Order: sequence, then C-alpha cells, then structure tokens
Amino acid sequence: MAVASLVLGIISVVCSFIGGLNIVGLIVGIVGLVLGILAKKKQSTGMATAGIVLSIIGIVLTAIVLVACAACVGNTACALSSLS
Repeated sequence: MAVASLVLGIISVVCSFIGGLNIVGLIVGIVGLVLGILAKKKQSTGMATAGIVLSIIGIVLTAIVLVACAACVGNTACALSSLS
C-alpha cells in the first residue's frame, strides 16, 4: 500500500499542472492519502510518509489551481458584462 500511495501521490502532483486533469489529480491525491495513512498505520515506512506528503501536496496544488481558474473565469465574465 505504501508503494501505491507513493505512485498516486506522484501522479497527483503531475496532474495538478495539467489543465484537463485537475479533477483526476484531486481524486488520485485523495486515494493516495487514504492508502498512505492505512500503510502508515500497518507499518511505518518512509515510502508511506512520502506518499502522504506527495498526496497532500497534490491536493493542495490542485485546489489552488481550481480556485485560480474559477477566479479567472469570474473576472472575465465580469469584464465582459461591463463591455455591454
């Protein structure tokens, strides 16, 4: 489970930078976080800890990107409505 958590954490971080895969990165990050916590409870290894950390980083980066995109869309809509 620790290896799966580490791999999913890496995938989550990579997907957070790719526009269309942000939601996939969020879901994969949550699954990786859960697997990392379960692996750490079963046997505390460095790979489980790295998986937890990478999953958290991926979730946070994805959330920041999604909020930034929502702000850009809202700002664009406001600017376009003021032109009319």
